[in-house]
Amino acid sequence: MITKLTRRAAISAIVAAGVVAGSSGASFAADKIQLRLATSGSETDQRSVAMAEVFAPMVADFVDYQPSYNGTIFAQGTELDAISRGNLEMSIASAQELAQFFPEFSIFATGYVHQDAAHQVAVFNDPLMDPFKATVEDELGIKLLSVMYLGRRQVNLRQSKDELTVMTPADLAGVNLRMPGTDAWQFLGAALGAAPTPMAFSEVYTGLSTGAVDGQDNPLPTVVDKKLYEVTKQIILTSHLVDLNYIAISKAVWDGMTADQQATVQKAADAAAESGRQKQLELEGSLVSFLEEQGLDVYEPDLNAFRTHVQAQYVGSEFAEAWPEGVLEKINALGSN
Repeated sequence: MITKLTRRAAISAIVAAGVVAGSSGASFAADKIQLRLATSGSETDQRSVAMAEVFAPMVADFVDYQPSYNGTIFAQGTELDAISRGNLEMSIASAQELAQFFPEFSIFATGYVHQDAAHQVAVFNDPLMDPFKATVEDELGIKLLSVMYLGRRQVNLRQSKDELTVMTPADLAGVNLRMPGTDAWQFLGAALGAAPTPMAFSEVYTGLSTGAVDGQDNPLPTVVDKKLYEVTKQIILTSHLVDLNYIAISKAVWDGMTADQQATVQKAADAAAESGRQKQLELEGSLVSFLEEQGLDVYEPDLNAFRTHVQAQYVGSEFAEAWPEGVLEKINALGSN
């Protein structure tokens, strides 16, 4: 991780370069503020659509908005560095990416920390988030404008509900659950009560078909897109990870705006995030009906039992070492459960 001193020096250099060369985030095109957004998502991704159809029109009077998709100008995972260096103005950043710089952000990519989309917004707008935001501004030169909802990961099994009904983590004992191969994902699989099995995503359909694994976890759109419903019989709506992204902007660019411009950009970011959130929630709701029509059992387990068990596994683990004391309790207090 780059040190605070180095980051602050880099930010000073970025601002100085902008003053001298006019090439930092505060660059202008046709008397407008240039905002280039880099994302690894496609043009049809709901986040991209929300930014293009909601954010861009709301700031069009004074902003030249230039999105790029599919990692064309900056590869996935390099966007934050690019903004910090003054080579980019905006990105859609994940908590996982921010955790590479600031380990405390891992709390926002942890099982059962966020309960749902509304809880994400409450957490982002609560004072508990202020130190996190300040760290990113002070050390990376990046302002987090708003939080975008990506969806909820659910457990998807080969067995029918009659064969195995899952209401608590204990019911997943012995279930070979495919999870991504990193230590953090494997830890989450074990915390859910299952026997996590690393497997390349490209192999999951075949693995489920042959019984090499009993199940997998992914958001419902992925289950449908990859036709995993063809080789499974039930979906347990564990919602064990409510995934998110942040709309991020260069702090140097932000500081170069007038107060009215800042207010408009903030309003536009919040509106784009809300638009994307509602569309994603609507999609998830419609997919439940679709999956039931395909013959799958779709049901909700005892979420309180899952949340309590999973969070207990994290407390005291290496994955929670960087979490500020008391923050998890504050996040839980903002939820409805």
